Amino acid sequence: MAALLALAALAAQLAPPHAIDWQPGLAASQPWRAWTAAALHYSGLHLGANLAGVALVGLLGAAARVTWPAVAAWAAAWPLTQFALLLRPELLHYGGLSGVLHAGVAVAALHVLLHDDATRRRVVGAAILALLAVKVVGEAPWGPAITHPEGWDIAVAPFAHASGLAAGVLCMLAAALAGWLARRR
Repeated sequence: MAALLALAALAAQLAPPHAIDWQPGLAASQPWRAWTAAALHYSGLHLGANLAGVALVGLLGAAARVTWPAVAAWAAAWPLTQFALLLRPELLHYGGLSGVLHAGVAVAALHVLLHDDATRRRVVGAAILALLAVKVVGEAPWGPAITHPEGWDIAVAPFAHASGLAAGVLCMLAAALAGWLARRR
């Protein structure tokens, strides 16, 4: 999944941003933008930071020994992260992997918390999930739709990070529930 996201981000550099970015006014007629918008990056710094993030989330997933259901949960969270941006219609354009990366971290941490047999690793999973939640809340996703953090050459959409966290948690909980129901049969 991490490799797919990295390849998509690199390939998207060939497309004009307005052709693939998230635009709430086009969500119904062009729903595919829920996938392509994550691949779009507005600057080299933006792309580089998110490619580094993809590598870190991929390593986290490998260390957490995520299973195929967890990977499927992350994949399902990808478009849901963007569709949740409909709750912030003033965000007229959006691109970038950061929301989907937040989903990936949430999925991996929750996978460890729910499925790992070692208490110490479960504590690490819980700590990662808690720190991610603190980070997202600290960004005040209920505030302005975009912010301009110092050192960045792009605007940042804190709500995308929150929607990624929420989508990742919901999709991983759904995957865990499906697995539990399948084992009970």
